[in-house]
Amino acid sequence: MLDQHEIYEQILFESLGSMAELKSASLVAAGSHNQGIRIECNSGVFFLKLNFDHERDILKKEAEGLALLRNSTFLKVPETYGNGRVGDYNFLLSEFIPEGKSKPEYWENLGLGLAHLHLTSQISFGLETDNYIASIHQKNLQTENWVDFYIEQRLEPLIGKAYFDRLIPLEFLKKFQEIYPKLGEHLPKDKPALLHGDLWSGNVIVTPGGEPCLIDPAVYFGHREMDLAFSRLFGGFDSGFYTSYESVLPLEPEFEERMGLYNLYPLLVHLTLFGVAYLPGIERIINRFVR
Repeated sequence: MLDQHEIYEQILFESLGSMAELKSASLVAAGSHNQGIRIECNSGVFFLKLNFDHERDILKKEAEGLALLRNSTFLKVPETYGNGRVGDYNFLLSEFIPEGKSKPEYWENLGLGLAHLHLTSQISFGLETDNYIASIHQKNLQTENWVDFYIEQRLEPLIGKAYFDRLIPLEFLKKFQEIYPKLGEHLPKDKPALLHGDLWSGNVIVTPGGEPCLIDPAVYFGHREMDLAFSRLFGGFDSGFYTSYESVLPLEPEFEERMGLYNLYPLLVHLTLFGVAYLPGIERIINRFVR
């Protein structure tokens, strides 16, 4: 079995080649699923993400998502240098972004950058391949209609899993599914937009130059209001972000009224990952639209 030092050396070799020589490694982040390691070698400083997930392509899909973002917005997105599996670890080696102090125009630039990202479009909702949000498999079968995609690829798989995992009773499953016919009444039509897919404050960091940098995406082409609603779920961003975004891509009226419908998906993600503490938030949204 490889020790940690050997694992880091093997990752550097596979990602950067035989000339890469490990100098130091230190833990900089540890969550319920991933470890973040600062790796220094003779060719620079890098950020290494490690996990034990049984889905062997999970960090490969993250690297693909980062590349798609990088090609679709002027916002900073870390470069990636390698991904794969060493021993029992999945790994992703990427650019190390030291934490900076935000510039006065930070939120304005983030809003403009997200609008720029959302201008990237395609014919259908979804993506060429499935991927992940956190550690959860995310289906992306390409679909012409947003409401159909949202029900079939987002809501139904996770509410079904919640019932299978005994997080909800059958009565609530049936009541939840009563929201489906109402979505078309409340969600405006729009062309598919490239989404970050997991847009909350923890997935935007400040560069040394004070600019926003997007990390940890769960990309797909969806309704652009998904990102805006998700950004409001856990406290929201500065008001300058929303004003700046709408200066480029105004939202349809009554966004506040329908925002909860979009946030059913991230709340289901959190229900799956962390348990029934997130169920009351889902219930409040359902009770509002299903009488």
